[in-house]
Amino acid sequence: MQARGSLDVTLAALSDPTRRAILARLARGEATVNELAAPFPVSQPAISRHIRVLADAGLIVQRVEGTKRPCRLASGGLAALDDYLGMLRDALELNYRRLDHVLARRHGRKDTHT
Repeated sequence: MQARGSLDVTLAALSDPTRRAILARLARGEATVNELAAPFPVSQPAISRHIRVLADAGLIVQRVEGTKRPCRLASGGLAALDDYLGMLRDALELNYRRLDHVLARRHGRKDTHT
């Protein structure tokens, strides 16, 4: 159940475009809250709330460096989502293999009747 809760929190955090943009920026490297806030037409406290959501979801980590709070992507932060998507990819692959098999059998039957 913990994994599902983790997945729900991760998906909720990723549901906001501003938070996804923050993650995309952090994919290029560590950044301070002010650096993360710069491109957005929202207040720094609003960005701080987004950062808190991302940190609570385990997607980013933040450290204290004097008055600065640099953020970076968390190692393994997307593991629950990656596992979930992997399960779906495997299921889709199995379904496509089944469909290929059905179509091949159907095609083979048509060839024997023509």
